[in-house]
Amino acid sequence: MTAVDSLPFAAALKENLASASPDLLRAMVALFAQQLMGAEADALCGAEYGQVSAGRVNSRNCKLQGC
Repeated sequence: MTAVDSLPFAAALKENLASASPDLLRAMVALFAQQLMGAEADALCGAEYGQVSAGRVNSRNCKLQGC
């Protein structure tokens, strides 16, 4: 099997990001941050968002509600 050369993709990605609107970059960073915080909340709660689990240790809003 032939190895995929990622250099053209990396160069194209770099070129597209360099010419992208700041709004696009902000949206990408916001989405990344939301996904990261969601994964952290899932890990702390012991269950994914909306999932009922016997192993769940708290709710997602517990810190906000002062549980």
